[in-house]
Amino acid sequence: MGYEVTTPIFYVNAAPHLGHAYSTIVADVLARHRRQRGDDVFFLTGTDEHGEPVANVAAERGITPQELVDENAPKFAAMREPLESSSDYFVRTSDERHKAAVQELLTRVKDNGHVYEDDYEGWYCPKCADFKTDSEIGEGNTCPIHGIDLLRERERNWFFRLSAFQEPLERLFAERPDWVVPAVRRNEALAFIKGGLQDVSLSRAAISWGVPVPWDPEHVFYVWWDALLNYRTALAFGREGEDLTDSHWPPVHVIGKDILKFHAIYWPALLMAAGIEVPRRLLVGGFLLVDGAKMSKSRGNVLDPFAAVEAFGADAVRFYLLREVAFGSDGSVSIDGLRARYETELANDLGNLASRSLAMVRRYRDGRIPDVAVDAEIADAFAGLPDTVTTMLDEGRISQALDEIWQRVRRLNRYVEERAPWTLAKAEKDAPDDTAALDTVLRTLTEGVRSVAVLLHPWLPASTVRLLEALDAPSLVWDDALPGGGPVTTVGDLPPLFPKDRGVDDGAAGRGADAG
Repeated sequence: MGYEVTTPIFYVNAAPHLGHAYSTIVADVLARHRRQRGDDVFFLTGTDEHGEPVANVAAERGITPQELVDENAPKFAAMREPLESSSDYFVRTSDERHKAAVQELLTRVKDNGHVYEDDYEGWYCPKCADFKTDSEIGEGNTCPIHGIDLLRERERNWFFRLSAFQEPLERLFAERPDWVVPAVRRNEALAFIKGGLQDVSLSRAAISWGVPVPWDPEHVFYVWWDALLNYRTALAFGREGEDLTDSHWPPVHVIGKDILKFHAIYWPALLMAAGIEVPRRLLVGGFLLVDGAKMSKSRGNVLDPFAAVEAFGADAVRFYLLREVAFGSDGSVSIDGLRARYETELANDLGNLASRSLAMVRRYRDGRIPDVAVDAEIADAFAGLPDTVTTMLDEGRISQALDEIWQRVRRLNRYVEERAPWTLAKAEKDAPDDTAALDTVLRTLTEGVRSVAVLLHPWLPASTVRLLEALDAPSLVWDDALPGGGPVTTVGDLPPLFPKDRGVDDGAAGRGADAG
């Protein structure tokens, strides 16, 4: 089965910060999980490189917009490796193949009768690159997202007939109530639709940095239309020698709530106008907060993802963000919080469980596991877990799925204390032929550890691979996730998965003038 998952393409007028990393990690969890299920995954990320904000920053620096995007785009591309992102393609909207596809598709929308020319006047945010409706204007004609004064602009534009899609969009939301998740974002988008849709600008004449309108070269396409279309255009050239458009569309989008309107309203309407199926689902994340405010470069409250990874490791950063902040909600993050999760859950709960389980097998059974049944009590505790996690991930409940798995990590830790294998080993010395109890415990622990490693792989890709290799059970196949699906027969050495000395010297991971 073809499956496309996307992040927002990141705007290149500044360098990446932890907020950008967050959506990349969420999309990567979905991509890795789908690969475990045997799907042919196309995980797309990239950069949004046109529009007025880029042109303005370039002008301030005395360089061309192309020079600016060529400088900043590689910084976003470089974010993939340290985050252990398994993205398949990094699209840039300045790519000539993308621009040609944008022109073709938007010409189709015009030929279908959904584009016309008219004058427009309204309040415009240069940082959002967006004209604001009355309901979106903050106190004193300010942008509620960026807190800056809006500009009153008037120009002659080409318009998209968004108003023609009032009823089709209402029908989409009614027929597919889980199309946008979480429900609070669905309701927010639906309220905007029910407030009455107005036609919106498709082009701009005031700037030249963008994709030229083929039927009117004095205009460029409004940056949002150009950007949204990457999800479609990259399928044609993102995998060498193949066109994935038919096999992998429609996609699942991972976005932030600040771009909900464009993805939940403008985007499906444009696709309908072009005769293209709307996306499979929109998963909408909240804001990462520092000191109670949204993390942003302009506020100077960003955390550097590269420094955090250097201090604690990529798996720890991935785990922390999706454990600390329930996907879909706003949540506060900090280096102290990352350190606490690292020590209590990664090092103690999972790392210690894995280390002691394998060490006991080596000590008591010379590294070999007898082929006995898994303890029914643990088998019952894991029953149905892969299906539960699959459903949660498909529905965008990323953090809840992680919590379901972590409950089993803790259950295995309790099992160690309940069964006390060290006591059983002492009893064997008095009755050498009675090995059944300890055999069962050791087999149950190693199979339980293997199971949680397979289940946790989307969140902790590097650590789980190391653990499965130590168990001599490298398979990540989802159908083998339950305890007993291995089986594990031998175990090797396992260096600490989460060393306690990580993150000791982590000052660079916090805020700073150069962070983000």
